[in-house]
Amino acid sequence: MSDNPHPIPPAAPAAPEPVTSLIEQAKAAAAARAVAEHFSPSFRYVGIGSGTTVVHVVAAIAAFPGLDRQNTFFVPTGFQSRQVITAAGLNPLAFDSIPENVLMDVCFDGADEVDEDLNCIKGGGACLYQEKLVATHARKFVCVADHRKLVDRLLTSWKGRPVEV
Repeated sequence: MSDNPHPIPPAAPAAPEPVTSLIEQAKAAAAARAVAEHFSPSFRYVGIGSGTTVVHVVAAIAAFPGLDRQNTFFVPTGFQSRQVITAAGLNPLAFDSIPENVLMDVCFDGADEVDEDLNCIKGGGACLYQEKLVATHARKFVCVADHRKLVDRLLTSWKGRPVEV
């Protein structure tokens, strides 16, 4: 306890600035374009991958005109993507709850690197197996990546060891 009868109160924390980083703006732009070009409100089952870009994919889908929130189900590839889906007010559905012999309409996911021939490195995260299951059970796989992920040759800038190319 202080002997000072009039202690100086701590300064109030500064309010967060509403400035979005250029990286987040690039991710959001890539996600918005991917959703605009590859999502339809008539879709019933949509796969959602893991990682930082899918946050923007889910936001773009949640804002999509005509989205039927009651009858569209989103299949997450991990805990983080399930949380993002739920926070957006969308319906998460476990992969093993998809009706037998039904393919998802589309799956959106990111990548660690993409070359000019659209070869991708995936595997920097912990959800690769579930991402692969979801992607292979979709009619269309859409890789969402901003300009930072484009490389001339795979493995030239990525510092990890890919599980799969």
